[in-house]
Amino acid sequence: MVGDVDGADVDGADVDGADDAGPAGAAPDGRQRPGGPFFHGTRAVLRAGEELVPGRRSNFHPERVMNHVYFTALLETAVWGAELAVALAGPEDDGHGAAAGGHQRGHVYRVQPTGPFTDDPNVTDKKFPGNPTASYRSRHPLRVVAEVHDWPGHDPEVLGAVLDGLRRLREQGRDVIED
Repeated sequence: MVGDVDGADVDGADVDGADDAGPAGAAPDGRQRPGGPFFHGTRAVLRAGEELVPGRRSNFHPERVMNHVYFTALLETAVWGAELAVALAGPEDDGHGAAAGGHQRGHVYRVQPTGPFTDDPNVTDKKFPGNPTASYRSRHPLRVVAEVHDWPGHDPEVLGAVLDGLRRLREQGRDVIED
């Protein structure tokens, strides 16, 4: 079992309500858009029915207000989002569930897009050919369907190596988010 969504196994196929995941179909580039399930990883504590909306501060660049909300069709990608959001929050609790020192576990939610979405250009084609991380973004809200529980986190050494890489990119001015 990869994770648990309020009692339902999450393995990319066996998720209750997977057919209600929102807009799917062909993208402008001709690629087929998945129908879900979709996931979002964050440090924020949310409840089913709440919406993630554009216009909020970035988990990765707190000084920046984002024009899109980001999500993925892969649980693994959402886990990275949750872990990095908590780790990058720093030592102060911002009211979104990040404990002092960034030691609290993040949150992964199953979400439903409420409008059109596109591939996330930050990881699609520029960094990885195609969209292997199944990452997307939208200018429309994402509705929280359920929290995914018991998701497997990354080993501290692996997370530390990724954070070191992000720090190096920041020092070089190369940690740009195309939003």
